[in-house]
Amino acid sequence: MKLYSYWRSTTSYRVRAALHLKGLAFETIPVDLIAGAQRDPDYVTLNPGRGVPTLVLDDGTVLTQSMAILDYLDQIATPRLLPDDPVQRARVMAAAHAVALDVHPVNNLRVVQHLQAAHGASQNDAKAWMQHWIAEGFAAVETMVETDTKFAFGDTPDLADLCIVAQTYNAHRWGIDMAPYPRLARVEAACLANPAINAARPENQPDATQ
Repeated sequence: MKLYSYWRSTTSYRVRAALHLKGLAFETIPVDLIAGAQRDPDYVTLNPGRGVPTLVLDDGTVLTQSMAILDYLDQIATPRLLPDDPVQRARVMAAAHAVALDVHPVNNLRVVQHLQAAHGASQNDAKAWMQHWIAEGFAAVETMVETDTKFAFGDTPDLADLCIVAQTYNAHRWGIDMAPYPRLARVEAACLANPAINAARPENQPDATQ
């Protein structure tokens, strides 16, 4: 498999972590979002959404959107990222979606770039925007995860954990104080102590820069 990825992309981070956890071999194809590589015509043909990640299977099938890719990976390989119990599955998905659908979209690079280009937002404005939406989202997710488990909902990482650890990376980038979110800090620490998830960290990617 080939994973088109950007090292700092939180959505790519989620998928890299899942691939490593499941022991699935893949080749990383860097897509430099800062340089605008996602708008290259050849890449747009591959992913009309002009984003990352994009997963190309061995037979040439192209999958896009991180949550859809994660669902696919969960169908083909273990360990599973979602529990079988319907209620617990819904709880895990709710926490994952709170990050992936509520926090991430308004913290996307393209949103900040648009705020700056179309509305004259300064770098300080952009930072305040990111901090506001991360803090608001984290306050909600903090109440959703368990208080007495190693990871978000148990002793092994699940879909919620992968979304949380990727977003905490972004939170640190934008100067978020994690003290008000002890459960999320616990989840992050547990995830980063896991060798498979640690291998997916942005700074461990071949295209990582300072």
